[in-house]
Amino acid sequence: MSGSKSFEISKHLVFEAYLRVKANKGAAGVDGESIEQFEADLRGNLYKLWNRMSSGCYFPPPVRMVEIPKLGGSGKVRVLGVPTVADRIAQTVVAMVLEPMVEPVFHPDSYGYRPRRSALDAVEVCRERCWSTDWVIDMDIQGFFDNLDHDLVLKAVAHHTDQRWILLYVERWLKAPLQRPDGSLLARDRGSPQGSAISPLLSNLFMHYAFDLWMAREYPGVRFERYCDDVVVHCRSEAEAHRVREAIAGRLAECGGLLLHPDKTRLVYCKDGKRRGSAEHTSFTFLGYGFRVRKVRTKLGIYFFSFNPAISDEAAKRIRAQIRRWRLHLRSGATLEQLAREINPVVRGWINYYGRFFPSSLVPSLNRINDYLVRWLVQKYKRFRGRWMRARDALGKHARVWPGLFAHWKLTKP
Repeated sequence: MSGSKSFEISKHLVFEAYLRVKANKGAAGVDGESIEQFEADLRGNLYKLWNRMSSGCYFPPPVRMVEIPKLGGSGKVRVLGVPTVADRIAQTVVAMVLEPMVEPVFHPDSYGYRPRRSALDAVEVCRERCWSTDWVIDMDIQGFFDNLDHDLVLKAVAHHTDQRWILLYVERWLKAPLQRPDGSLLARDRGSPQGSAISPLLSNLFMHYAFDLWMAREYPGVRFERYCDDVVVHCRSEAEAHRVREAIAGRLAECGGLLLHPDKTRLVYCKDGKRRGSAEHTSFTFLGYGFRVRKVRTKLGIYFFSFNPAISDEAAKRIRAQIRRWRLHLRSGATLEQLAREINPVVRGWINYYGRFFPSSLVPSLNRINDYLVRWLVQKYKRFRGRWMRARDALGKHARVWPGLFAHWKLTKP
């Protein structure tokens, strides 16, 4: 590296960060430049970025504001921030240097955006703890990403590194304005927009000090699972749940004035065949899984009622909406093989995630694909016009001959 640079940043690190950004794809930022356009002069663009970062004169452009509807049809929106391609690479450079510093100290029950940990790991641990403890605090932090305290985030980063360039650029990213669709700029004095490459790491670091370490210190016997700002806390009694909930609310208020959502934060009783008490709430949703009492069959064929996760109603609704949008029944110009190649990657993702626990609950949604394929046969071949049962029989025969053609046929045949 050149000795005249203010900061020692490896050119190879910038290139590695570019490869990660390319793999993640993503939309263009405020400059409208796509990854493909950035690659038209890849060498020059990466050198320019490295040169500016190494000199301390890299200033992030505004972040493009994108509003997406929140789940549940409430009419409310979630604000995402889309940085430019170059800015995503710069953020990834910092994340790649900072992550090894903070990862070893993170709490074992923190699962979000961490290497070798997944949402399914969190769901599995949550399931086991619900079996052994009777009450859950289903936490919802109101506007978490929009309300992160910048000073506390910077203090947490400074606790783990004295590299000035990391602190410098983290502060600039936190303060970078959002650009609205009409081109106007929205200044920010708090928050870290979802969608940036550095935001997950910064939010994890914030919650490590605001929540994880505090819980370990104040309530060492109370277990929890946290996936970024999505948290489930396990308590042994209703009284303990009330006590811990109030303490958590106080702690978050101390950490930059964060609030527990008054309607979405609930105390849940893990009711099942043995726990037969009553409570206002006996179910909750965590990471796309709905936890509630379910009828379970043992290997010996004995049925009992257990508190278990399965795909949530909201997630199942999203899957069915996606299947409708494919409009498979109108694709009469395609073959079954072509349709399978097109949808199988998405369907495999659904099965791999939502099929891990209680896969039978995923079947009704996947059956919609079979319904559309039957309609496709009726539209495509005259011999099936008005003969729905014959078309379904023909699809079933196809599934028996080529059982691996469609990914969902491993769970539900036509």
